[in-house]
Amino acid sequence: MKFKVLSDSTCDLSEELVRKYDIGIIPLTVIKDNQAYSDAVNITPAEIFAHVAAGGDLCTTAALNVDEYIQAFSKYAKDYDGVLHINISSQFSSSYQNACLAAEEFDNVRAVDSRNLSTGQGLVVLEACRLAETCTSLEELQQKVQGFTDKVEASFVLDKLQYMVKGGRCSSAAALGANLLNLKPCIEVKDGKMSVVKKYRGNYAKCLASYVKDRLSERDDLDYKTLFITHTPVTDECMEAVQEAVKTYGSQFENIYNTDAGCTVSCHCGPGTLGVLFVRK
Repeated sequence: MKFKVLSDSTCDLSEELVRKYDIGIIPLTVIKDNQAYSDAVNITPAEIFAHVAAGGDLCTTAALNVDEYIQAFSKYAKDYDGVLHINISSQFSSSYQNACLAAEEFDNVRAVDSRNLSTGQGLVVLEACRLAETCTSLEELQQKVQGFTDKVEASFVLDKLQYMVKGGRCSSAAALGANLLNLKPCIEVKDGKMSVVKKYRGNYAKCLASYVKDRLSERDDLDYKTLFITHTPVTDECMEAVQEAVKTYGSQFENIYNTDAGCTVSCHCGPGTLGVLFVRK
């Protein structure tokens, strides 16, 4: 069977990987000054950061509505035996719900809740591309991809909490305390939801090196196929510390991608955010 894998733009996969696996990307909406933009089409993370740094309000993101998903799916449904669309976690957005309703208009379109975001979602998309080569039905592909979502391990460390405060996800008092104590929270995605699992303290480059060690060292449950280092802008010192730590504790990975986070992570987490994302066996 001939399958087409689609994804929300929130998967943060590079243009190179999108071309290599022929992935269809559907851009979500970014709202800046009450104006709607299409993620990675006519707005970039750099423009978001510049807008906020100049005193502008925090940008927000919005799901596509059902009709917009129907329009997107109709571009592919007639040319493929099956179309599988992978959404950002349903806990973060109504995208999955809307995509499911849109898919009901087609006999050969299904949606999958990645239960993740950024390249955590991207890892699900890449697995879907691999599975599409051997699955014999759309239902089999959908079920196998959905089962894979439990294996993705995604987390990020934040240098500052200003964007979290502006977005209402963190109190000003908590952010002040974190700044005074020089704390760097590690946020993990688990069961489709985000929660703080650890707080690092001190120089950010050293915190990131410790974070990578915590994530990768002394593990016997990792699939060493692919690892993403995904980030908004960080200093050269921080990037060098992370790359050295990955080299030390994750040298077994066959593919290591250094990836810029897209508009969704940028809108909600701000500059200085970095994570390592990979798959468990």
